[in-house]
Amino acid sequence: MDSKMGNFFDSIGSFFSGGDKIPWCDRDVILECEKEVKTATDGDSEDQKKESIMRLSWALVHSRQAEDIQRGIAMLEASLASSSPPLQDREKIYLLAVGYYRTGDYSRSRQLVERCLEVQPDWRQALALKKTIEDKIAKDGVIGIGITATAVGLIAGGIAAALARKK
Repeated sequence: MDSKMGNFFDSIGSFFSGGDKIPWCDRDVILECEKEVKTATDGDSEDQKKESIMRLSWALVHSRQAEDIQRGIAMLEASLASSSPPLQDREKIYLLAVGYYRTGDYSRSRQLVERCLEVQPDWRQALALKKTIEDKIAKDGVIGIGITATAVGLIAGGIAAALARKK
């Protein structure tokens, strides 16, 4: 019985905290990736430079800082402008979806995940992100309905109280 109650409270906690399974990235990792990009730009091969930019983009969209996420989104969108093999584009599109999810643009994130799944329908990472997005949209809808119902209840209660005072 105790484990059932614990699971119940854990599920409530994750419902309100938005507990997704997408990893976060610390600022020190981002700084290391920035150093790596600078080093690659100064002398490494073009492939090495592209790989280090992808690592930096990954770190940025997984950051807790909104400005880092926006920077990662901008980098990924710019890199998508150049032609790449579909599998590389798939990775960039997936990271863009993560970035948009983190900024709260769930519809754009879902569109991008769908594009990933067109390239590789059984990609578990993209399928997990799609489920996370859909869960978040559903949760936000439930919270929105709850807020609306509360507001309607308060207004109706206020009207009822005002009418009761008049009598």
